[in-house]
Amino acid sequence: MGWRIISISSLCKLDYKMEYLVVRSRDETTRIHMSELSVLILESTAVSLTAYLLRELERNKVEVLFCDETRAPYAMLASLYGSHDTALRYRQQIEWAQAAKESVWAEIIRRKISGQIAMLPVERRLERELLQSYVPQVLPGDSTNREGHASKVYFNALFGKHFSREADTPVNAALNYGYSLFLSAVAREIAAAGYCTQLGIHHNNRFNRLNLASDLMEPFRPYIDEAVRDFLPTEFERGERLRLIAVLNRKVLLNGHSQYMLSAVRLYVQSVFAALENAQPELISFPEYEQ
Repeated sequence: MGWRIISISSLCKLDYKMEYLVVRSRDETTRIHMSELSVLILESTAVSLTAYLLRELERNKVEVLFCDETRAPYAMLASLYGSHDTALRYRQQIEWAQAAKESVWAEIIRRKISGQIAMLPVERRLERELLQSYVPQVLPGDSTNREGHASKVYFNALFGKHFSREADTPVNAALNYGYSLFLSAVAREIAAAGYCTQLGIHHNNRFNRLNLASDLMEPFRPYIDEAVRDFLPTEFERGERLRLIAVLNRKVLLNGHSQYMLSAVRLYVQSVFAALENAQPELISFPEYEQ
């Protein structure tokens, strides 16, 4: 698996030659070996690329994100069949027990809230204690919506009492961009393992083709929240986007070992499937948060 995350933001042409991604702009030509690539983000609609390159990117399991005219990710390159046993995986997924799905979802929410606690400043003692009290209250399927209660307390403590996730602000633009990066990374690992991204364990919107990715990405949201908290954007331009892309290159602890973020995503997703297949949420390997 590669390690380089490449963002293309200006007019250029991309093609493939002898195991290299070739980037041709007006002023220069750059070559990057396919084995080094992990993520390719096409920020500009002025980028052109060949079908042959797309095939090789997918063959090398490179995550490719396409952005719209606002430079927000809106589509990704995905294989129709990520694994040789996709049909078997689909059947297993359909047969996951409801109790197993609800217990796994509850564990995901507990870990997400724990991550939110870690991202709050230590002086926010009352909010941290309130969030901590929610963790043991999370029931199977989060039937009492501790996630929703925690999010309201958390975002108001992190960005101020007047903050709203619905507002059109640079902070929300940064959060949405960062979340979309993790959403696509998780979706890629789901497809690579042979499972269906449309069939979620909690999200079940019939218009959402990434229901399962929306479920599984939740524990990674606090890493984006932390990054946005640290630079608190007053505008959202290329510099801010690069700072969020850098989150995918950081290291985190998982099972006591230091892992690059994208490797942690892969191992975490695999562990969730093991937990669902065996109805044992304790099998999930979550990334650790720094307090």
